[in-house]
Amino acid sequence: MDDLPLGELDAFVAVARERSFRAAARRRGVSPSALSAALRRLEERLGLRLLNRTTRSVTPTDAGLRLMERLAPALGEISTALDQLESSRDSPAGTVRLNVPTIVARAVLPGIATRFLKAYPKITLEIVAEDSFIDVLAAGYDAGIRYDERLERDMIAIAIGPRRQRYVTAASPVYLEGSGIPSHPEELLAHECIRHCFTSGHALPWEFEREGQSVTISPSGPLVANALDMELAAAIAGLGIVHTFEEALAPALGSGALVRILEDWSPEFSGPFLYYAGRRHMPAPLRAFVDFIKSERRGTE
Repeated sequence: MDDLPLGELDAFVAVARERSFRAAARRRGVSPSALSAALRRLEERLGLRLLNRTTRSVTPTDAGLRLMERLAPALGEISTALDQLESSRDSPAGTVRLNVPTIVARAVLPGIATRFLKAYPKITLEIVAEDSFIDVLAAGYDAGIRYDERLERDMIAIAIGPRRQRYVTAASPVYLEGSGIPSHPEELLAHECIRHCFTSGHALPWEFEREGQSVTISPSGPLVANALDMELAAAIAGLGIVHTFEEALAPALGSGALVRILEDWSPEFSGPFLYYAGRRHMPAPLRAFVDFIKSERRGTE
């Protein structure tokens, strides 16, 4: 049974139904000789004659009739299953699980996710936002979003969201009035600073750059958190200086709740990337998401 090709069985059913090699070949879009060769191979494998052939007619033998009665429904089920797979490729359904940084979930993904879900209503996006660096595939995710210095080497990466971003430094007018406005990053060491940390508790140093000069400091202050909303609330309340993504500070800067400082020291860096394993047969929902991101990028270039 392991040696029986499905194509030969399907060819047999087609000829047995039509009672004609020519009619079956025309319906299948192949030559009568190709069907005849397929039937000959099948009969040789089984050691049974399945069709009686004359110059005027083709009729199933008793063995052929019994085989056709059992095969026809099974082949119909297989055809239906393949049709459904083809349909799911054109209109994919399922779930895409993404692990992303909190800033991406906040400032980059909302618009992209909304447009994608409207285009693919049968797909569900599951997005987990966290700032720890994990093996996304080992953790059960389909893909992740990270910044280029954190990309895994064996992954495929495509740009998603803004291609250039930057950190800005800001504080509330009340804080600056009471503590003064620093003019150089190193002066932040004498100020109260609100820092962001990863789930592990590790807080990254603050990096600044101007005209080729780089400064890296590790300031201190009243709050270290991995919750951006809490950090922003503390800065707006006048507890200290915050240094984070420009997109996160935009509303508070626009309203005047926070004021930019050290503007000429705001470093730019490359935007985020969607990364995923380079598999030959990618799940249809993930393929749809990757193709959607690529299409949006082409539309903005």
